Amino acid sequence: MTSLWKAVRGRTAADTEERSVSTIDDYAAALQDALGYGGWSALGITQTQEGQAAEKAPTDLVGYAQMFATNPVVWACMIARMSVFSAPRFQWQRLNNGQPSEKFGTTDLLPLERPWLGGTTQDLLARMIQDVDLAGNSYWTRAGDEMVRLRPDWVQIVLERRRLHDGDLGWTRYGYLYQEPGRDPVFLWPEEVAHFAPTPDPLAVFRGMSWLTPVIRETQNDNLMAGHKRKFMENAATPNLVVRLSREVTPEAFEKFKAKMDSSHRGIENAYKTLYLGGGADVSVVGANFKELDFSATQGAGETRIAAAAGVPPIIVGLSEGLQAATYSNYGQARRRFADGTIHPLWQNAAGSLEHLVAPAGGLTQAVRLWYDAADVPFLREDRKDAAEIQGIQSRTIRALVDAGYTPESVQRAVQAEDWALLVHTGLFSVQLQKPGDGTPGPADDPSTPPEEGA
Repeated sequence: MTSLWKAVRGRTAADTEERSVSTIDDYAAALQDALGYGGWSALGITQTQEGQAAEKAPTDLVGYAQMFATNPVVWACMIARMSVFSAPRFQWQRLNNGQPSEKFGTTDLLPLERPWLGGTTQDLLARMIQDVDLAGNSYWTRAGDEMVRLRPDWVQIVLERRRLHDGDLGWTRYGYLYQEPGRDPVFLWPEEVAHFAPTPDPLAVFRGMSWLTPVIRETQNDNLMAGHKRKFMENAATPNLVVRLSREVTPEAFEKFKAKMDSSHRGIENAYKTLYLGGGADVSVVGANFKELDFSATQGAGETRIAAAAGVPPIIVGLSEGLQAATYSNYGQARRRFADGTIHPLWQNAAGSLEHLVAPAGGLTQAVRLWYDAADVPFLREDRKDAAEIQGIQSRTIRALVDAGYTPESVQRAVQAEDWALLVHTGLFSVQLQKPGDGTPGPADDPSTPPEEGA
């Protein structure tokens, strides 16, 4: 059977000329013809007779969004990631012989500076990281000068078989299919979509995976722990009990008593209720308070695992286990870990994902790339003492290079960009580098100058 997306695209083995779909009706008709069933309602499938044809959109976005809205640990981790990730600006960066060099801006970056009416770069980045945290993917396209968000659970990645040496070799990304419920679908080519997916899904080719996926059980446990605390307080903080019955109680009476007890006191909804018993029952306390249960340590361990999955040190978000070791020095180390290990890789990936949407009409050269400028990010600013020391070192470097004969302008650019290839020499050297007799004759060497008295 002809490949689904080849049929949609109108390309066969005998007709290799690529052409886009002219209308949605043509696309739907080709889909129905290729699969043999009706239209866009069937787009949820992932396979045809030839194998996978599309990577389905995630279906758990709503559930993860509820987790974000109801679990304080998940909320704190996502807000910490969002507040730092959304702080920088985008600029072009020159590559000098492959080495990152100075940054500059052009009007091509306006869609990122003002992505929509009233929107800012911070708004754009906040939505990007939120989509990635909840769905593992963030999709954006441009409508004129406006950046348009594509809700991740309404997007499918359309794939096409890669042919090599008369065989199948994986998949290529053919395009993206976006469809809102009850609306006509929209097909977008890869160059029209910025796809930000920093954590790849191991079971997919291009789709990303949310960091919340491996900690679903931890979030459920954290919610249960919070429920236990609430029930403990609602029921007058009563302890757990063990009940012993006398020997005279028959097995039938014991089973009836046990069933009655389970129906009234078993489960989280019945936790810590006051227990009323008849004669012949012996009651023993097995847990008087949360300290004896080591409740805080148990809950704190779950919070730390959630923070670890988010790449956020517990001390940054004020979790209990992080605060136990909280000092100014520890916070500084955690901040550097968060910035270097989590935020900077996310910024780099986001810049590369957005680059082709804002590239000039003629395209980018190999010597320029879209990059981020984190100079004004408060979270990354060093202490004033450290900043002063850095400036002192830079000023001494500038002085030494100028004294060595380099132009002041090129020295300033080289130090700021940390690129020594930007240095331009004047051709003038220090007197210590001049050979004897190569310098300009002074008054003492000029024979026409009369000697001083007493000489």
